[in-house]
Amino acid sequence: MNIDWSKHKLIPAIAQDANSGDVLMLAYMNEEALNLTLSSGYAHYFSRSKQRIWKKGEESGHTQKIIDVLLDCDGDTILLKVEQNGVACHTGRKSCFFTSIKNNKEILEKEVNIEDKYSIVDILYHTIIERKSDKATKSWTKKLLNDKKLLLDKIREEAEELCVAIDKEDDKQVIYEAADLLYHSLVGLGFRDISPDRVKQELRRRFGMSGIEEKESRNKNKSN
Repeated sequence: MNIDWSKHKLIPAIAQDANSGDVLMLAYMNEEALNLTLSSGYAHYFSRSKQRIWKKGEESGHTQKIIDVLLDCDGDTILLKVEQNGVACHTGRKSCFFTSIKNNKEILEKEVNIEDKYSIVDILYHTIIERKSDKATKSWTKKLLNDKKLLLDKIREEAEELCVAIDKEDDKQVIYEAADLLYHSLVGLGFRDISPDRVKQELRRRFGMSGIEEKESRNKNKSN
């Protein structure tokens, strides 16, 4: 049986520990991700939030060595039998499935300090997304996510305060205001479900390109 990629652009891919049988995570693959997985021997996925192919463990080093790749009876779901190096979850837990809804508690402890593996921007963004889906949490982040006007007003306010700090204040205040603006900008990205990785991709695209060239390429894309 083959996958009909004309029908399924993305298909679910479940990663399972080949030794213990523990379900580690669920992600998605397109045809390129599956081909990279098969050719390299390590799990590659297509990130819907980052909108790109990513190798599992490309930042953390927690790679998944492929033992076997199984296709379900409908030809639209993949099961990866893997040898997990480190942990599978970005929270530092062995599996991404660590919250029991039935018992309303976390059933797995953190095994890895994620601050040693991920940037503070990525950690903060993941926290914002968790706040977004948690209906019980009351926080400033949650308040911003629930009130678009307040969020937009705060981003404008923080941008102005950073401009004033750069113009008139000492370095410490500039850093403080820049951190405020970055935090509120990340909440804005979270509001739109846009991963900061996509901003990094745009910066990489522009790297080595003059400002004039970049502006011309944007105007050309708009006209098309």
